[in-house]
Amino acid sequence: MDPLAPAHPTWVMLLIAAVAVAVLLVLIAKVKLHAFISLVLVSAVTAVVAGIPVADVPAAMLAGFSTTLGSVALLVAFGVMLGRLLEVTGGAQVLADTLIGAFGEKRAPLALGVAALIFGFPIFFDAGLVVFLPIIFAVARRFGGSILIYALPTAGAFAAMHAVVPPHPGPVAAATELGGDIGLTLLIGVPVAVLAWIPGAYLVGTRLGARYNPEPPNVFATGETDDVLESGATPPPFATVVLLLALPLVLIGLNTVASTLVAAGTVSEDATWASALILIGQTPIALLITVLVAIFVLAPGRFPIGRASDIVDKALGPICAIILITGAGGMFGGVLRISGIGEALSTSLSGLGMSLIVQAFLIATLLRVAQGSATVALTTTAGLISAQVAAAGLGNFDIALLVFAIAAGATVLSHVNDSGFWLVSRFFGMDVITTLKTWTVLETTLGLSVFVIASALWIIVP
Repeated sequence: MDPLAPAHPTWVMLLIAAVAVAVLLVLIAKVKLHAFISLVLVSAVTAVVAGIPVADVPAAMLAGFSTTLGSVALLVAFGVMLGRLLEVTGGAQVLADTLIGAFGEKRAPLALGVAALIFGFPIFFDAGLVVFLPIIFAVARRFGGSILIYALPTAGAFAAMHAVVPPHPGPVAAATELGGDIGLTLLIGVPVAVLAWIPGAYLVGTRLGARYNPEPPNVFATGETDDVLESGATPPPFATVVLLLALPLVLIGLNTVASTLVAAGTVSEDATWASALILIGQTPIALLITVLVAIFVLAPGRFPIGRASDIVDKALGPICAIILITGAGGMFGGVLRISGIGEALSTSLSGLGMSLIVQAFLIATLLRVAQGSATVALTTTAGLISAQVAAAGLGNFDIALLVFAIAAGATVLSHVNDSGFWLVSRFFGMDVITTLKTWTVLETTLGLSVFVIASALWIIVP
């Protein structure tokens, strides 16, 4: 459903959004109403108050819900299936032990974060986080303490790569809209993302994690393997575990390569091999293939193939609430977008009369806060400043810095209208207030770190 023209002046639309967020927080944190019910209720009321025609309110609500659910449900389901298989067979513990042996106990969060930076190059934030869940849980169980010490730096690494580095959709769309070079944006984006992650996600994440200790859901339960594994079963080798985790990375990477060649005209759109690579590299298909491979690779000597469904069934139950709440978060953000809040902001911010890189950051930040979606904030901001960029005659290097500034603004202040907020909140057992104090803070420091680096390069490099 396309965004509507704003029904009220900009300040009224922003006031409606602010009140909706405040009411949502009160319902969940104070009244203790279930997050799913609260999100659906506030979404419906906000849609009516914001001026969406009553007959269109159900469609507006379902648009955001179905879009988010369609992208999240398959990823989460297949991801926890893979994680459960690795957990039950001991593969997750093998990987955790090997990482800790190489980096040491004190550097366990660093080891997980570096691994996530590498895996996060081609794989989206939510898919990468789901695949890494069993490793995070295994490391946390071994050393005790808060799971957030390990989870926040890891999630921050995936967030940094997803926001800044092509081939992720946000930076690709922004660079294309501004007329920049995607290859150069990628080459500069990798070190920018890594340098921003160190203070913005790793250092902040470990300190926040030590301060809060939530009780995560029992997705990867222990003590339930005796009735599944065969007598004398041994854990899979380290190489097997790494190959299973790398398989979706490779498949998604092949999709990226094939899609890039087709878009550049190097390969015909009708090429069968390119179409096949694009298909198997779609994230849900890549994870499906990986789960099937994991079953057949891990089963011999450990469990009968027929028992695989019993293993994954125990992982699917706890994630139903996670999927529904994440979808409802997408519903709330979708209602805010369709109501025209983004358009109202765009109209009022298009001529701020300040430095282009600061303007790009501020517009993306306000759009991010107002409607939740980082990708929408990225693409909308790029469209708003594209005329100014063209008139200024900026080179590809400066355009890449503008993309990073926009990505920084689209990263900060993740809150209740962002589906990713709910994904992190539910996976690691945090209530809304704790998530605001941890994940929202981390996303903000990460975005600010990216902006500081981009701004410094903007000033220093002629």
